[in-house]
Amino acid sequence: MAGHSKWANIQHRKGRQDEKRGAAFSRVAKEITVAARMGGGDPAFNPRLRLAVDKAKGQNMPKDKIDNAIKKGTGELEGVEYVEIRYEGYGIGGAAVMVDCLTDNKTRTVAEVRHAFNKHGGNMGTDGCVAFQFKHCGQMVFAPGIDEAALMDAAIEAGAEDVVNNEDGSIEILTDPTEFITVKDALDAAGFKPEFAEVTMKPEAETELAGDDAIKMQKLLDALEGLDDVQEIYTTAVMDE
Repeated sequence: MAGHSKWANIQHRKGRQDEKRGAAFSRVAKEITVAARMGGGDPAFNPRLRLAVDKAKGQNMPKDKIDNAIKKGTGELEGVEYVEIRYEGYGIGGAAVMVDCLTDNKTRTVAEVRHAFNKHGGNMGTDGCVAFQFKHCGQMVFAPGIDEAALMDAAIEAGAEDVVNNEDGSIEILTDPTEFITVKDALDAAGFKPEFAEVTMKPEAETELAGDDAIKMQKLLDALEGLDDVQEIYTTAVMDE
């Protein structure tokens, strides 16, 4: 790991997400609806729905909003039908960016995403242009100071793929996406609660940005995050605080 703090970077990201809680509720509700439509309304038998509901609870989303989002997906309540689509491109310094969207109007969404890239110094590329720079995996991050040996033993026993020790003392547990819930539940049962946990697209390598480049890149990410149809953004960029 390079000189920046992985832990500080994750805390910064969480803080920015918390500032946009209203938008976060809307996004996770969409994900719950789509997951329920695709795999049914019971989280016990629908891993994608379980992940979405866990995320909603982590954001303190009210139970009635969660239930309504599920009902929209199963058809018990009327709702919009969303289409999943991913856009790829480049930000400042050639940093890779992937943007996952749920939309009811692809023409509107692609225009908005392209405009955000162009306005803030990036450019949208073709399908697959940066996807190879990311690994689809489950990721759990534990705060510095945790019992490293005990966590590693529990993670390996639970079926984790990798344990990463960061220079700042934080520890990452990586899993196969399909095993994420199983490993997380096992670690929870063993008393290890991650500060941050999700199925994600993890950069295989990072693009460090500082000064004006970091400021410009953050503006691009903020512009993309501000779009209603955007669900998740993945980037190789790491900005100095």
